[in-house]
Amino acid sequence: MSDLSLAAAQQIVSAALAHARAKNMKPLVVAVLDARGALKAYAAEDRTSLRRYEIAHGKAYGALSFGIGSRTLGKMAVDRPHFVAAATHAVGGTLIPVAGGVLIKTAQGELVGAVGVSGDTSDNDEAAAMAGIEAAGFKGDPGSD
Repeated sequence: MSDLSLAAAQQIVSAALAHARAKNMKPLVVAVLDARGALKAYAAEDRTSLRRYEIAHGKAYGALSFGIGSRTLGKMAVDRPHFVAAATHAVGGTLIPVAGGVLIKTAQGELVGAVGVSGDTSDNDEAAAMAGIEAAGFKGDPGSD
């Protein structure tokens, strides 16, 4: 397993926030987890609302727990709500099944972590996560449309 370095995780955070500022998004929280689910880097912009960290973390942790982007988890929640509710319980409530949780993969497709972003619309959160991941030289996997 390739490691996600602290420098790369911090670059993901910085680039995601730079993308958000360039697009005039609402204040964001960005959480980067390594492949084990451990928090590697985190930032909250000024004026983010309460509990945004938990939402960003839940998007990333859910993506890692299932090995799929949180956009796909959102579709699963619509199609199989009882399963997603049970899975949420199984992972201690730390699963947010909406877009904004993106898997981080190497060019060869190896999973090295996940990014969760919260603060704007879910689509904008996901776009910021993708921008951060790509700026750090990785491929993002947000899940299917």
